[in-house]
Amino acid sequence: MDFSPLLHADGWITLATLSALEIVLGIDNIVFLSIMVERLPEKQQPVARRVGLLLALGMRLLLLLTISWVMSLKATLFTLFGHGFSGRDLILLVGGLFLVGKATHEIFDKLEVSEEEHAQGGKERSSFTSVIIQIMLLDIVFSLDSVITAVGMAQAVSIMVIAMVLAVGVMLVFAGRIGAFINRHPSMKILALSFLILIGVVLIADGTGQHVSKGYVYFAMFFSLAVELINMRLKLRQRSPVKLHNKVPGGEHHAVVGEG
Repeated sequence: MDFSPLLHADGWITLATLSALEIVLGIDNIVFLSIMVERLPEKQQPVARRVGLLLALGMRLLLLLTISWVMSLKATLFTLFGHGFSGRDLILLVGGLFLVGKATHEIFDKLEVSEEEHAQGGKERSSFTSVIIQIMLLDIVFSLDSVITAVGMAQAVSIMVIAMVLAVGVMLVFAGRIGAFINRHPSMKILALSFLILIGVVLIADGTGQHVSKGYVYFAMFFSLAVELINMRLKLRQRSPVKLHNKVPGGEHHAVVGEG
């Protein structure tokens, strides 16, 4: 691997820019990871979180080392309704549909499933293996987007590898805190699930040839997050929080709304 680009200032500027961009792109990963590991017993959550992020890094590096194959995914496989679908389009389309379906199901499960149904479904908890498999499948989608972005910004593989390692390192440090914060605040959990639906729709649009600028998407997400943080601060002393349905053994099985 050639590290000579790091001997020049341009190489360091590219590395810093790409690392920052990879961290932003990793937000999708962290949100999905936080939602998925919450379905596991508390003791298994840190392990699942680390395994999920290490899988994300491994997937990115694997795709980066097979970059010629990744770029070949842009070749048209077939045409439907006037749009040529490539391998990349199909991956994004399937990943987007999965995200929308999964997030919608989670919202329904948190708000609409009765206490009796939760009690009956307590033994149907997601296993560690099934959660890791779902994380790995979405890692493929997120990693493909991440690698294609990296290739578009940097020519040196060494810079791409370092940027991705740094980004996943940052995600490893903060994913636990972000996940704990989301799980402590029910409104934030619903907002995170809404973000996943938004991301899923963007992936579907991209897979069908309708490109949506990520800048608009992340602006909407950060604006919604800022508004919710202000609401939480204003209402902190006014009422107790809402508790969503949770199938974790020993956890709450029904929604409780505090009195105003």
